Amino acid sequence: MANDTFDFYDKTSLKSYNLDQSMRYQLNMLDSLDVFTRKHCENVASLTCRLCEYLHCDKGFTQYCTICAYLHDIGKLFIPSSILQKPGKLTNEEYDVMKTHTTLGYNMCMKDLELRPYANGALYHHEALNGTGYPNGLTKKDIPYEAQIIRVADEYDAIVSKRQYKSHIGISDTLKILIEDTKPLSKTKKSDALTTVAENTKLGKNNPVIVRTLFKVVIDDIGYEISLTQSYIDELKQNIKRWEQINKYIDKMNHAKKDKDKNYYYEGIKLLLKPDETLENANVIYEQYKEAYKTRKQIIDNLYNEIKIIKKLRV
Repeated sequence: MANDTFDFYDKTSLKSYNLDQSMRYQLNMLDSLDVFTRKHCENVASLTCRLCEYLHCDKGFTQYCTICAYLHDIGKLFIPSSILQKPGKLTNEEYDVMKTHTTLGYNMCMKDLELRPYANGALYHHEALNGTGYPNGLTKKDIPYEAQIIRVADEYDAIVSKRQYKSHIGISDTLKILIEDTKPLSKTKKSDALTTVAENTKLGKNNPVIVRTLFKVVIDDIGYEISLTQSYIDELKQNIKRWEQINKYIDKMNHAKKDKDKNYYYEGIKLLLKPDETLENANVIYEQYKEAYKTRKQIIDNLYNEIKIIKKLRV
């Protein structure tokens, strides 16, 4: 029986810009990364490209920003695998080492004439608007716009990957985390952060405009997932109808008294059966189709509900 699959990053606009050719050299840089980090870089680039489109950025900036996103974690080439691939929580000392991937990536890009134009992605993608980011603790006015976009894409994909979503069901919880990171520091934190400039205490880590734009991207993706699931449901309905006809023929065959009639219905059944389907497994297959239909209908209901939740979110 056929099955439907969904890829969070399948619906991308990268090809429309013919970025594969223009980024061939830059993409080759990712070959040395571990599989997980490479996939993360590709995901962040795809999401960054789409965010740029929804933000109505021009083609040149979108291409530039997308390449920056591909290279944003290139500095992890120099992070020890014992830290980079550690399954548990990092110690403070290990986290300090991990944070150096920003400057390491920047230095790598600056030493390569082909990569130098895209060094901003590597250096600035962990900076926060309120000055609480790293490596330099910059504030909004000093953080390049491309880095602000990549930061949101980076955080979103990190949570999605960690939670191993197979569908957008429950994805609103991820967006709520990003919303929290757009909120200003609490009063308690403000009093402790004496060096924070007053105007920056009104800011969170993430740019709220970009986070709101992410909502639009996610809602569009949920609609795409609904469309894919509905197509599979339509296929299931056809197969259920086919099996209802097969079951009618089976019943008539079993109740037929003449061999001629039995053979007539048997031939009709054979015409309706697909490869690997037999009368012996008829009941099992029929029940599988009905269960798959019921499950996918519930998924669609849940996805529509997810859209309702996201539309009520406020940044």
